[in-house]
Amino acid sequence: MDADEIPPRTARLVLVTPNGRVLGILPPVAAATPWWQEAGPVVRAVRDRLGVDATILRLLETERDRPHGGLVTYLAETADPASVEPWSGILDEQPLRLPYARPGGPAADLAWARRALEAHGLRPSGAPEQVRSWNLSSLWRIPVEGQVAWLKVVPPFFAHEGALLARLAGGPVPRLLGHEDGRVLLAEIPGEDLYEAGPAQLLDMVALLVGLQRSWHGRAEDLLALGLPDWRAPALEAAIAAVVERTADQLAASDRAVLAGFLSGLPRRFADIAACGLDDTLVHGDFHPGNCRGEGSAITLLDWGDSGVGHPLLDQPAFLTRIPADAVRPVRAHWHDRWRAAVPGTDPDRAADLLAPIAAARQAVIYQGFLDRIEPAERVYHRTDPADWLGRTAAILGG
Repeated sequence: MDADEIPPRTARLVLVTPNGRVLGILPPVAAATPWWQEAGPVVRAVRDRLGVDATILRLLETERDRPHGGLVTYLAETADPASVEPWSGILDEQPLRLPYARPGGPAADLAWARRALEAHGLRPSGAPEQVRSWNLSSLWRIPVEGQVAWLKVVPPFFAHEGALLARLAGGPVPRLLGHEDGRVLLAEIPGEDLYEAGPAQLLDMVALLVGLQRSWHGRAEDLLALGLPDWRAPALEAAIAAVVERTADQLAASDRAVLAGFLSGLPRRFADIAACGLDDTLVHGDFHPGNCRGEGSAITLLDWGDSGVGHPLLDQPAFLTRIPADAVRPVRAHWHDRWRAAVPGTDPDRAADLLAPIAAARQAVIYQGFLDRIEPAERVYHRTDPADWLGRTAAILGG
């Protein structure tokens, strides 16, 4: 669905105290954006229109069966007295619930951030601003004496980001102010998010990624020791087969037939990819212009929680699908030229062609992993993604 087809979002907040006592539910408010995970617009609307300072904890219920827009009900925490209506719902307990989705969780994260800032001789100069909260991250903007720090808290399956950023320090990645148990505190990056990057910046992004990947070429074990997931041929082949089996009843019969042939040919396909000469290395996992920030040629690559270990060109399809159509050919050629220069004698053209359906199927694996490791109320974010990505895989194989 295109952004202009998404209906507006209306939010209702079920309020609890910091110790978890249910207060009731607030009247609905209109949010400025439709995106469910964006907590900031809801927090501001509730404060401005109802006079209540609240912190979003988690999703409770959605009117629509897939993101985004519509009526959304959140659980939120407040220490303010509030005029609420009775709420007859039940707050259940879930073993997969994240700490930041519980009362007191965000306060504990912010307390950790303050200690990390103090270790650098920095103090907050204003109230922290909640930006996002969902099953993949909690994000806060913290004003700090003329600058800004960003607190990001993630689930265990993304918790390797801090250790990886520490190892990549000095490279084109965010400057780490601290990390611990899924929490990272990051310094502000000058410039803007580069969703609308021009041709020169797109080439620069690719060059930065290839440079990082080249430095880790052939060092897969070092990356795995940091906790990054394994997307090398044996592990990825098994994971793709498992997600196809689990999702089969959601797929068209024609797609199931195509994917059966794909699975039987995966060992040979991976062998042919290996023969192209590029070793496994660092994979960003969600590389696209919006995960880059900067100005001019000064670009930082963001959001390394999705990173893993596998073929470097697994990062290419997602990037090429999010840039203007007339930029795809020159960016792809530049990408492959960089690898031919970095590792002479390789064949990135053939490797990329062979990897295209594998990269799409890997996305199905990733989203199934999210569904398996998040609490039920949040699965609406990703429920259809494994089948959708396997459908795309079949379409690629069908030419």
